[in-house]
Parts: sequence; C-alpha cells; structure tokens
Amino acid sequence: MVKHSVREELRGVFVFVGVVWCVFVVGLVLPFSINSFGVTPRSFIGLLGIPFMPFLHADFKHLLSNTVPLTLLLLLLAGSKANSWIIVAFIVFMSGAMLWLFGRPMTHVGASGLIFGLIAFLLASGILERRTVPLLISIVVGFLYGGTLLSGIVPDLGSHISWEGHLLGALAGGLVAGLVTRRGVQPEANSS
Repeated sequence: MVKHSVREELRGVFVFVGVVWCVFVVGLVLPFSINSFGVTPRSFIGLLGIPFMPFLHADFKHLLSNTVPLTLLLLLLAGSKANSWIIVAFIVFMSGAMLWLFGRPMTHVGASGLIFGLIAFLLASGILERRTVPLLISIVVGFLYGGTLLSGIVPDLGSHISWEGHLLGALAGGLVAGLVTRRGVQPEANSS
C-alpha cells in the first residue's frame, strides 16, 4: 500500500500548474510557436503533443480559463487519492492517444482534455467506489462542473475549440476510474 501524503500531493499540484504557466511565459519569448508541439492527429510530430498538450495554451485567455478548474480538480484528486499523479498520467496519455487517432486535422493544445478527464474521473470514481469521501467529491464536482462537462463535449465542427479533446478526455477519465475501481489499483486514502 502506498503511503499517502496530502502535503506532498498538494505541493505537486502547485508545481504542475506553475510549470503550465512557465511554459506559456517561455513560449512568449521564443522565436517559434511552441504550440506546434501540440497533438496533431495522425502525424508523427503530433505524437509529441500527447504528453505536452496540457502545458501548451493558445493565448492568455485560454491559459487563464484552464488554470482555475485545473487547480481545483487536481486539489480534489490529490486530497482523495494516493497515486493521483499516476491517474493524471493515465488520463493525459489515454486522452492524447485517442485524440491523435480520432481528432480533427488541426493542432490541439491546452489542459482542457485533462480537465474533462478529471471531471469524469472524480464523478465516476465517487459513484463506483461507494465510499463517503469520493462520493462527496463526486457531488461537489458534479455541482461545479456537470454543466461544463455536458456542454463541452457537444460537437461544434466550425469552432477552433477542441470539443473532441473534451469528449475524449472525459472518456479517458471515466475509463481510468473504471480500471482503478475494478482492479483496486488505486488505494483509497481516506477510509470511510
């Protein structure tokens, strides 16, 4: 069983979000666009985007709109799961791989795939685990982001917003919750 230190997990959340911001600032001074390292479906260079996509943002508004939900959802995950970074990695790689396979032929950037994955993970794991703390977190997440989840996965083919990144992120989050709960891969940090 993995020893769960909420303090270490919380520090990791702020480091992760800080790196997202640092990458954006570095991207402002580079002579080329680092967003070209996003997920570009079915291209060799687009494979690099699978791990990098959550760290890349189109502009300051995009970065700002992802920062609050990303931070809050990572905090909820970190406070409730012992191996939250393994869960984050699975969501990022699974959603990125599906986006690379099935996404529209454009370069996809941003942390919203991870955000939608975290929403779905926290909702599904709360329901599947049937334990007090995960269920309460599931209710909070549903209240805060249930509408966002539903509206964000609706196809909008004329938009530059990666609705398929949202949809595939949510699918990845639900799948990871099912795997973690079914296999008992993720020990529960707070027993209730």
